[in-house]
Amino acid sequence: MEKKVILTGDGSKTIYLTEWNESYHSKHGALNEAQHVFINHGLAHFEKNELVVFELGFGTGLNAILAYRFAVKNNVRINYVGIEAYPVSIEMLNVLNYSNLLTVNENVIFTKMHEAEWEREVIFSELFTFRKVRQKIEDFREEKGVFDVIFFDAFGPRTQAHLWKPDILKKMIEMLRKNGVLTTYCAQGQFRRDLKSVGFTVVKLPGPPGKREMTKGIKP
Repeated sequence: MEKKVILTGDGSKTIYLTEWNESYHSKHGALNEAQHVFINHGLAHFEKNELVVFELGFGTGLNAILAYRFAVKNNVRINYVGIEAYPVSIEMLNVLNYSNLLTVNENVIFTKMHEAEWEREVIFSELFTFRKVRQKIEDFREEKGVFDVIFFDAFGPRTQAHLWKPDILKKMIEMLRKNGVLTTYCAQGQFRRDLKSVGFTVVKLPGPPGKREMTKGIKP
């Protein structure tokens, strides 16, 4: 599948899949979307000094490095697990040039994230532990009741419909602790109904720039 790097509305770049007419992050602003959906309405949802995070769709690593930034800025310990079945190449990451968006230290950590061995836990600092898993979510043997936050960042229902169905969402709610949250850019009505069907309390929230709404699911 052909991949192209495109410039988004906030000056950051993302990857565009021509065959699917789908991008990894919003064309209106990759950085703004990630910050708004996953950090502001995910990590910042809690008043805790320690969080365990699962990301479905590690992709470019943008959400992960913003989580690292959040940990440092707020003195919150984060244990981060990202799953990705189809990793982005180093060549493509170099074209994205996220280094312009990051501090010197963040650039070092971002590089280490992508160079890290799959399936191996890496301690980047006393505040941030990281592990990436090269696997499809259907095959992932989750630990139940472990995670505080799930970044649900799969491609949209139009292109990866199977990832937005009740069987996957049931897996997600089982992975969360009580009062844990799943946060995503998607605002599709059927998706919200499916979240409710597996037990989530659904909250509609204002979306990032260019999108009217987003969704947060809370495990009662």
